[in-house]
Amino acid sequence: MSNHKVVLAYSGGLDTSFCILHLTRDKGLEVHALTVDTGGFSAEQLKTMEERALALGAKSFRVANALQDYYDQCIRYMVFGNVLRNNTYPLSVSAERMFQAIETAKYAQEIGAGAVAHGSTGAGNDQVRFDLAFNVLGQNLEIITPIRDLQLSRQAEIDYLIEGGFNWNWEKAKYSINQGIWGTSVGGAETLTSQKALPEEAYPTQLSEKEPSVVELQFEKGELQAVNGQTFAHPTEAIQALSKLAGPYAIGRDIHVGDTIIGIKGRVGFEAAAPLIIIKAHHLLEKHTLTKWQQYWKDQMGNWYGMMLHEAQFLDPVMRNIETFLLDTQEYVSGKVWVKLMPYRFELQGIESPNDLMNSAFGHYGEMNKGWTGEEVKGFTKILGNQTKIFHSIHGKG
Repeated sequence: MSNHKVVLAYSGGLDTSFCILHLTRDKGLEVHALTVDTGGFSAEQLKTMEERALALGAKSFRVANALQDYYDQCIRYMVFGNVLRNNTYPLSVSAERMFQAIETAKYAQEIGAGAVAHGSTGAGNDQVRFDLAFNVLGQNLEIITPIRDLQLSRQAEIDYLIEGGFNWNWEKAKYSINQGIWGTSVGGAETLTSQKALPEEAYPTQLSEKEPSVVELQFEKGELQAVNGQTFAHPTEAIQALSKLAGPYAIGRDIHVGDTIIGIKGRVGFEAAAPLIIIKAHHLLEKHTLTKWQQYWKDQMGNWYGMMLHEAQFLDPVMRNIETFLLDTQEYVSGKVWVKLMPYRFELQGIESPNDLMNSAFGHYGEMNKGWTGEEVKGFTKILGNQTKIFHSIHGKG
């Protein structure tokens, strides 16, 4: 290390609490705890985290508010691409981890730290996301990973902290919760199996609204700008407003089965009411406003974007190329979408857009047309089938 300063990506949980005490007491390092807010912390939670970090020995505690950057540089493109990992998961945690890593590397450069640290274990995706971002952006920063390197059990970490005088409530919650603006992940004993569902009580947001209601979403060039006629200064505020309306219906629950970067499969539960409603409503609006081939190629590029993002490749320049394509497709994706909210589910009702290609001036599907004659269709289908007709004639398939 070039000096004794280290910036720790600090979540306030057991692992990063252990890291502060270990790095200060055993390694003699000057630890600067950084919490990156991507829409998952309350003011009260941040205050408690600061008090604990300083008590554990951190030299300083800082909150980096990355919410708008997270949306402007990532979430909006996940909406444009209708990104759902394995057709299920809106990448709630995968995406925000990269922004937490990026902010940590930036802060280390800002204060002249010689190292960065994180509390990831050696078993999951997050270690790769943090390490990769630090390697790309860190300019020779040393990467310190106590939990991964020491291979300690949770109980060993608790014993160490208690021995150090921090006999706080370290009891492991029955369910591990990771909350952010783009969804909340839920892990527990059930998600370690292949067959068990999460029980009702595992989800942070419980059903409290049972009377159906209809919400009106206004999109402008692919971005959510208004909810029930109320406009917002930034789309993050619209997302939060929709979350407040849809969350009480317990909408957006599911379990994602995915392939990790390191080659093993895993299950995680999640609730993501606003993200799923936004993606599905946006997709419906696109069905009305984009051509067949725009939709087809968007599906391919959106899937690639989600794959690369999940695999920690957000900093690869190809991502900027894909973003340029996705942004260009949104020129006419503007209009209103009506969504009916009900307990545990939602229903897309319809859209209204000045760019609706389902225009009655060109005919009604299955009923009548105004753009061609029956004779023209006869000639069109004869030519359309010519290649296949030749194949079947030669090979005797017909």
